[in-house]
Amino acid sequence: MPHTADMQVEAWSPTAERCIGEAVRAMVEGFADTSGATVVGDRAYAVTAESEEDLLVSVLEEIVYRMDADGEIPLDVEVGSIRPAGAGLGLSVRFRMADAGTAVPVGAVPKAVSLHDLHMRGGPGGWTCRVTLDV
Repeated sequence: MPHTADMQVEAWSPTAERCIGEAVRAMVEGFADTSGATVVGDRAYAVTAESEEDLLVSVLEEIVYRMDADGEIPLDVEVGSIRPAGAGLGLSVRFRMADAGTAVPVGAVPKAVSLHDLHMRGGPGGWTCRVTLDV
């Protein structure tokens, strides 16, 4: 990224749910080697939002929050099916979490998810997403 305090993540997959999961993995790989990290458990998370882009942002913001509040980072993620929820969309997420202190730092840790240059779209070849993270 042109700005040294930003990291951009791009992901793609046949489905929106899997695309969000790939974005989670790319985000974590951008700042941590979790191959030797200590597992602390599974964390379930449900989110509602107005669009697929908002679901993506919410899931990534949850990772930033859990790193800050609990000192945990996801080793893996399972993303449920997107479904109608009220006036928007709903999504369930299950993170396999690790103690962030046992991961090896490989880059700057994201502090926030930016809405600038946010992209998540489906097409004939599947779904793509791009998100900028403030580090």
